[in-house]
Amino acid sequence: MDAELKKQLSKIANTIRELSMEAVQKANSGHPGLPMGCAEFGAYLYGVLLRHNPKNPKWLNRDRFVLSAGHGSMFLYSLLHLSGFGLSMDEIKRFRQIHSKTPGHPEYHITTGVEATTGPLGQGVGNAVGQALGLKMLAARFNSDEFPLFNSKVYCLAGDGCMMEGVSSEASSLAGHLGLDNLVLIYDANKVTLDGFLAESDSEDTKLRYLGYNWDVFELDGYDFDQMEKIFNHIREHQAKPTLVIMHTIIGKGSPNKAGTHKVHGSPLGVEEVEATKKALGLPEEEFYAPQSVYTFFEQKLAKDIAMEQKWKEMFRRFSETKPDLVKIFMQMVEKKLPDDLEAELRKVEIKSPIATRSASQVVLNILGELLPQLIGGSADLSGSDMTMMKKYPIISKGNFSGRNIKYGVREFGMAAAATGLAETDMIVPFIGTFLTFSDYMRNAVRLAALSKVQVIYQFTHDSIFLGEDGPTHQPIEHLAALRTMPNLHLIRPADSWEVKMAWIAALRYRGPTALVLSRQNLPELACCNVPYDQGMAKGAYIVKKETAKPDFTLMATGSEVSLAIDVAAALEKLGKSVRVISMPCWELFEEQSDDYKRNVVGGDLGRRVSIEAAVSFGWSKWIGPEGISISVETYGESAPISDLAAEFGFTVDSILDRLLHE
Repeated sequence: MDAELKKQLSKIANTIRELSMEAVQKANSGHPGLPMGCAEFGAYLYGVLLRHNPKNPKWLNRDRFVLSAGHGSMFLYSLLHLSGFGLSMDEIKRFRQIHSKTPGHPEYHITTGVEATTGPLGQGVGNAVGQALGLKMLAARFNSDEFPLFNSKVYCLAGDGCMMEGVSSEASSLAGHLGLDNLVLIYDANKVTLDGFLAESDSEDTKLRYLGYNWDVFELDGYDFDQMEKIFNHIREHQAKPTLVIMHTIIGKGSPNKAGTHKVHGSPLGVEEVEATKKALGLPEEEFYAPQSVYTFFEQKLAKDIAMEQKWKEMFRRFSETKPDLVKIFMQMVEKKLPDDLEAELRKVEIKSPIATRSASQVVLNILGELLPQLIGGSADLSGSDMTMMKKYPIISKGNFSGRNIKYGVREFGMAAAATGLAETDMIVPFIGTFLTFSDYMRNAVRLAALSKVQVIYQFTHDSIFLGEDGPTHQPIEHLAALRTMPNLHLIRPADSWEVKMAWIAALRYRGPTALVLSRQNLPELACCNVPYDQGMAKGAYIVKKETAKPDFTLMATGSEVSLAIDVAAALEKLGKSVRVISMPCWELFEEQSDDYKRNVVGGDLGRRVSIEAAVSFGWSKWIGPEGISISVETYGESAPISDLAAEFGFTVDSILDRLLHE
């Protein structure tokens, strides 16, 4: 590498150290160790390696960088500021302050240039795998020798904690299986964790492990620019597998008294140590100092970046002229556009009755697959049970990414993290499937998708004790309540095939994550649920049976229990009672309705309010009030046929009548 370039990169590296330790010190909170230890790599990454355009950070063929070790956020923020992404010095000074664009861990959609919300360790690796997989699928669909529209790389920086978390193992195993030759994982091997030296808790051979995953592995001195150039140029030109670069660094490098120790991992250096570090590095005493020459360097690189994107845009223009049919699909995927007549098309679909809502959903999915090129499916080894397979399309495999079904294997957490990455390509709407009880395995990835407001659709099946003989290990009890507590997540539990159709419309219209919760057992088609989308599902809750007089009872139910509620209402009316029945498939959508609408559905004197749902009652008190009755499941289930379970747990018409009339 040219000596002058090395000199400039070294200056950038020390600027990263300066900004990072100053921001952490000013906030009196944060993690200065990673930014200081990885500063040279950061300078090379943003100063030389990445092919992107900071002035158009959503350019579709950009190289992407995911900071899986999100605690080192000042590493990323410093580089976003210096390289022209519009992150101001004032925001650097507001690190970890309320409503700043520099929160403690990077957040997607808050800070321009952040490619994934990271912090819970290891998940960024899964996000990067999903992004790389998505880009391979887009390349398979749109690339040709003349028009290589998608040929970018995904780079991900992970630390010791990321490498120990199981989610990174799941995702890395999948990446190796699929041969993702556009994914580069850089392992910041500084041998220090928050609690102390890595050797106190870990002694595995990471290189051997990744070779076993079928990755290529390189080792790198994190302070040798010549090595960086040699290795990353080789990867850029000759990568044939997902690639791990084990980068040996010193945590907190530059700090005279704390470098190489856990004391610099998760705490400010302290005023005296900041001063000592500046002196050791030859930095001026001025706070938050960044040399003009660093800004000038990145301005010069920016001109090259803009020219690179302009060249791509010219190629896309020629692509548009010669391949109009492909361009139409391309733009539909970019815009995530839904057909104007989608509801009418789904209403035409004939679905037999009775049918499990998981099976009804598969019928709908196979129609949607033809209408929506952006829809990509997958399952954690359960596609034959959670009914997520789009039968007209192939399964993706190593060397063949033209399919639209992904077999994630038994890797629920890795699957969910990768699905978020797929969504972050900005052209894919992924849906993934597993049993509802296994949402626990993937819960933190669902949470980050909700925090990021990315559009991922989760098809959770086997939604209650009524899955039957598999027993309490597989029967979800607390899961509906747990998922409903998650902000930004829409949970929809449809009652029949009509509501399934409308649930898919809701999920596709919502630009955040949706959990579709579906039954294993057959359910009858309900004429009362055959209502237009904007009068039923879009409202989140609606009246499916009106009372004949002032109600004695108002029954509220979701999913498989809606038909039961209607049967209970019929039995009560034979006893001279007036009953209203409400289907509440999506509490979150109902909460968004006007006060007038909510009052019309659940307000006023509605007699005794009753919730019927085969799960814990947690949350229902808001709708049924302190005097209400919850027909619920407050213990773990049992291994038995469905009819026996219904009797055991009180989900029969006679059992419910007994409670309503005598409680």
